[in-house]
Amino acid sequence: MSDSDSAGPSTSFGPLRLESGADGVALVSIDVPGHRLNVLQASFIDDLDRLLDQVEHEEEYRAVVLASGKLDHFVAGADLRVLESLRFASEGAEMAHLGHAVMDRVAGFSRPVVAAIHGRCLGGGLELALACQGRVASSHPLTRLGLPEVRLGLLPGLGGTQRLPRLVGLPAALKMMLSGKEVDAAHAKRIGLVDELVAKPILLDVAAELALRLARGSAPRRRRTLHGFFGMRDASKLRAGDNLLARSAVLSRARRRVLAQTRGNYPAPERILDVVREGMSHGMRRGLEAEAKAFGELVTSPQAAQLIRLFFLQRELRKDTGVSEAGVETRPVSSVGIIGAGVMGAGIAYVTAQRAALGVRMLDSDAASLGRGLRTIRDLADRRVEQLRMSPVERDALLSRISPTLDHVGFDHCEVVIEAVPEELGSKRRIAQQVAATCPPETIIASNTSSLPISRIADAVDAPERVVGLHYFSPVHRMPLLEVVATERTAPWVIATCVELGKRQGKTPIVVRDGVGMYATRILAPYLSEAAYLFAEGVPIERIDNALVDWGFPVGPIALLDEIGIDVAQKVTGVLREAFGERLAPPQSLERLTQDGRLGRKNGRGFYVHEGGRSKVDAAVYRLVGVRPRTQLAAGEIVQRCALRMVNEAVMCHAENVVRCPRDADVGAIFGLGFPPFRGGPLRYVDEVGAEEIVRRLRNLEQTLGSRFAPAPSLVAMASAGRTFHAGDANHAAATGIGA
Repeated sequence: MSDSDSAGPSTSFGPLRLESGADGVALVSIDVPGHRLNVLQASFIDDLDRLLDQVEHEEEYRAVVLASGKLDHFVAGADLRVLESLRFASEGAEMAHLGHAVMDRVAGFSRPVVAAIHGRCLGGGLELALACQGRVASSHPLTRLGLPEVRLGLLPGLGGTQRLPRLVGLPAALKMMLSGKEVDAAHAKRIGLVDELVAKPILLDVAAELALRLARGSAPRRRRTLHGFFGMRDASKLRAGDNLLARSAVLSRARRRVLAQTRGNYPAPERILDVVREGMSHGMRRGLEAEAKAFGELVTSPQAAQLIRLFFLQRELRKDTGVSEAGVETRPVSSVGIIGAGVMGAGIAYVTAQRAALGVRMLDSDAASLGRGLRTIRDLADRRVEQLRMSPVERDALLSRISPTLDHVGFDHCEVVIEAVPEELGSKRRIAQQVAATCPPETIIASNTSSLPISRIADAVDAPERVVGLHYFSPVHRMPLLEVVATERTAPWVIATCVELGKRQGKTPIVVRDGVGMYATRILAPYLSEAAYLFAEGVPIERIDNALVDWGFPVGPIALLDEIGIDVAQKVTGVLREAFGERLAPPQSLERLTQDGRLGRKNGRGFYVHEGGRSKVDAAVYRLVGVRPRTQLAAGEIVQRCALRMVNEAVMCHAENVVRCPRDADVGAIFGLGFPPFRGGPLRYVDEVGAEEIVRRLRNLEQTLGSRFAPAPSLVAMASAGRTFHAGDANHAAATGIGA
């Protein structure tokens, strides 16, 4: 029953095709017409139900193998267009109930059903596979399995919350569902998620053999260590009290971690825990009822609405070339030169070699600096090996793609050279001149800068059209945003090539107009400055940070200042003040801290003391600026002061065409700065709250605290006209799955 074997006549049921294979095995392939990916559309439940009717009526069929008709893809998940159309929780619950009915039918079908998985098997696709009596996966790197619904503010709605814990055990199931992360086929085999792991050419053969064994009454060979104690498969072998205590302990620990991470802003993880507990305490049927109810409530929640919108924005950006001109072609890139082996340079080298699988030539001025950079890269790769996310062979291949050098030898083969040295204009200009003099005339010259205008670097070379900014965010291997900074002279092909390079590096690129601070740094500066103003007024540091984390930021602004470096923040805000005036002027407290030698985490002293991997507020900083930490400002006022300054600056950047569209402004703030994703981004936040209300809040703050809160003129105009930023959002034409 291999791919090359002939099959009998086929019958189609929507995207499902039924064929007769050898030895009485029915081969069912999923192939959604007109789409690159398989997604579960609204009609899928009825189509599958009709197909199962047909199989039951045919006595020749002894077993069923479920596979994909796509080349390198199983099923990505549910069609998000369908989920977006739901308006009431009852509609979502009813959809889940219908899905449960057909999944229950698969699970209890009169013939054993085995899923043959190659490529990504995500969301509803994995839930379909979980309902099968067996699962065989290809060992190909493209094969990934996961339940990513939580990242969209949802939970699995086709029985996944009940079947996954029963199959792989509670700890492994919660890890998958609460993180939304995918696992590779080898990991899936280790935890018992799949029964067999085979090479792709024999996938269908092995799946058919397993299906026939099941038809003869033989159980698949499955791992039973984790699910034996924490799951339900072998519960009868254990004392009920022990098992209940173990489950309760696991669920309680998971809830504490969830609340610490989400601060209650994201309901989906908590609902997953509730639904899992219900099913494990009261049985599968009660668990499915709870799952359907929770799914309906979550799919119509404001958090899910924003996260699904954000997902679509990401999809749009993946297709965006970064230029408006038609017919602009990217240049091929096979090798990237990186100048500077510090934290940023090493991080860029790592994602270039690991994600983009490109050759990297890394240059620094001395061997010690190069050694530290290579050690950083090696540590990142070793960590992935320890986490079983990379094999030792893959790590060695990654490291072999990076070659160090103390001069420009080998840079003549690099299509792109990225400079990643500290923020000093003279140094960056000299490096640009050296690259232009030693590299071929078509080499792209890129600067990783967070604040300096790229045009002033481009002025140093004879071909300014080849100069572009590539602003990566720290830590590079984790932060998804890349700002591609274009001057008025940057050639369109250079922009498009760098956007494509960023995508290959695993980044979400946005193109921004050149200028001081570009976009991300410019809107971050007033946010951090306002936090420093609050500190100077005596608001306790913990209160400032906790208020913004509770609002949805991943880290508080004062803690972030320590991470960035107080000296760096002071220097950048000084540059911004020169360009934009007192509106972006920082308080004097930052200067006092740097004069005292407080640089932040990099030297262990800042607002916090950083020792042994732990951080605590240094009470001495209050005396340093002459205040006592006693001002009990309400958390809501702290949030409004910091967040509204970021939002207001984002509006100004949009009005000045620093960003190309509201989409880029929102994505840039979320992926680059940690603006709360469930709030949709700064411009979406204006739309949700209302421009008139935002102006009112800013006016009140302006009256009491000064002109730095003056609302952007374009925001005032919007409020008067009753306009919104996202009123012209286009309908999402392409079918898109949850895990796509």
